[in-house]
Amino acid sequence: MSGTRSPSRTAPLTEGRWPLWKLGALLYPFVAAAVAINLFMLGLMGQALGLPALSPLLSLAVSVPLGVPASWLAARWLRHLIDAAGG
Repeated sequence: MSGTRSPSRTAPLTEGRWPLWKLGALLYPFVAAAVAINLFMLGLMGQALGLPALSPLLSLAVSVPLGVPASWLAARWLRHLIDAAGG
């Protein structure tokens, strides 16, 4: 058949893929909440070593900036799982 090309089976499928920033934005509230819970629990465990406890509000405040790199890592991990499942 002249003039037609068959799609390459080895070329990665790029249409319909969500970019990392969209996945990260979708995951951010859940990841930031998980970071806040983990910080709070870490503060409670720190009391056994004589450290002051971390209040829930301080844990939430610290989790806002720490949630950004954590959600980026979670988005990379999710992208890897999606690529592996589609491959």
